[in-house]
Amino acid sequence: MAAKREKDIAQQVLGEVGTTMAAEAGIRLDDKPAPLWQLLVLVNLASTRISADIAVAAAKELNKAGGTTPSGMAGLSWQERVDALGRGHYVRYDESTASRLGECAEFAGERYGGDLRKLADEADGKRTRLSKGLQEFKGVGPTGADIFCREAQQVWPWLRPYIDKLARKGADRVGLPTSAEGLGELVSGDDMAAFCAGLVRIARQDELAERIREKAA
Repeated sequence: MAAKREKDIAQQVLGEVGTTMAAEAGIRLDDKPAPLWQLLVLVNLASTRISADIAVAAAKELNKAGGTTPSGMAGLSWQERVDALGRGHYVRYDESTASRLGECAEFAGERYGGDLRKLADEADGKRTRLSKGLQEFKGVGPTGADIFCREAQQVWPWLRPYIDKLARKGADRVGLPTSAEGLGELVSGDDMAAFCAGLVRIARQDELAERIREKAA
């Protein structure tokens, strides 16, 4: 059984920094084609050497431009994608990313009929299969697949608890267990994606880890 102190720390993580990347990008994540595609786009943007904040801002602009579905993204011209990325200050890789997102949209349409739920169906409850399928999208590697799964566990309960390397690092920094089993006992399944998102922020920001530790002391 998880100790009360560990559960208290977990609630602090949720309360202070427990917001998923999808929520930050204005994506109302659900087990439906459009939001799952939007999550994949966000993951693709976050997979380059660029800050999470810029990836989120760029995802918002692409959605505003009409790239909320694979067909919508494919319907945008290359220049429209570049312009949307620019408005989100995603300028270092804007041209290559505009091309890549167009290719991903075409692949999603051809391979899955624009519905990434079919990707989950083909995974048949196996995380390794899902990760492999995600990495068939250009620009998505193992880290990007981890981000997708970490966020998608919000709507795909069979993934829970999905604790990637960065979330484990954050857990360790605030004195929490680092095993999936141990962390899975600390919050409800519905909160697991937000909890892991908070742990990732803690892993990346020293001041957050220090603040959580001080409150738990």
